Amino acid sequence: MSQNKGVNPMKNIYILIFEDVVLSSAAAPLDILTRTNAILESAGRPPAFRVELVSEKVKNIHLSDPAQFNCQRTLAEVPAKSSGHNSPLIIVPAFSGDWDSVFAKNRAVVEWLKQHYAVGTEIASLCLGSYFLAEAGLLKGKPCTSHWRAIDDMRERFPDIQMQGDFVVTDRDGTYTGGGAFSSLNLVLYLVEKFCGHDIGVQVSKNFSIHRDHINQAHFSVFRGLNQHGDTLVLKAQTYIEENFQNEPSVEQVAAIVNMSKRNFIRRFKQATQYTPLAYIQKVKIEEAKNRLEHSHQSIQSLMYDVGYNDNKTFRDIFKRMTGVTPQAYRKKYGRANLAV
Repeated sequence: MSQNKGVNPMKNIYILIFEDVVLSSAAAPLDILTRTNAILESAGRPPAFRVELVSEKVKNIHLSDPAQFNCQRTLAEVPAKSSGHNSPLIIVPAFSGDWDSVFAKNRAVVEWLKQHYAVGTEIASLCLGSYFLAEAGLLKGKPCTSHWRAIDDMRERFPDIQMQGDFVVTDRDGTYTGGGAFSSLNLVLYLVEKFCGHDIGVQVSKNFSIHRDHINQAHFSVFRGLNQHGDTLVLKAQTYIEENFQNEPSVEQVAAIVNMSKRNFIRRFKQATQYTPLAYIQKVKIEEAKNRLEHSHQSIQSLMYDVGYNDNKTFRDIFKRMTGVTPQAYRKKYGRANLAV
């Protein structure tokens, strides 16, 4: 399509397709970006994006789901060049399965991402697609988000990355990462607004009914105790905390239970769980509060006392800091049958 004189050329966007790709994670950005072009054209403006599907060797990719994608290019056919503001953008969707198996089948993809980033191509990941960027070394020293279930595994595999598990979008030095599942669509919206302007970003968000103020995914996470580390004394301390959190145990009390000095206990506990004992106690309390908000009619004031808080402001502030929403908002979103506060 011809471009108006003086108008920046379309930005080339390549959506990576592979057999383990999550169908919605690949189809949704394609839908949003092509719809953005339509919105621009209806306003008498040129389209902003030239979107193509790319795959490693073949152009017809059969997914593990009952679906297939017909790609326009193989990886080798994607030009490795950059042109400032209109440098290409590669979008890496989420995958299904475990990373070790997916990586074994897609080593060439990781090398391809390295090569393109080195010449100025921007790279974005949706949900678990962040593993590809991390494995390629593109996120060293940078913030990264992903699906909340993957945060601890990524911290262990890639300790030089600044994992931001509560974030929905990160943007640093030509790399972008998006949060888990459909929350990652906020990254696609972010990119639309970045490259097309605020007015178009608002129109696209309304078109797809995506809330643009959705910046935190902490309220999706399920705290599972981080008990796979194998340190038996720390496990004993975790069990004690989980069984006695309503009584507000102090760090000194828990350290005494496992016969450690406070200083040594804090160091060892954090090394095993990635949390300080105090932060872990707060996590356990808030997880219990979330559970009660989801499943019971108990008043917020009453459950606040039951989970070990005596001050409403303190409870509200800690809950909002850890989940991104207030207790009232959490119940409204996730309470069974819209339970009344």
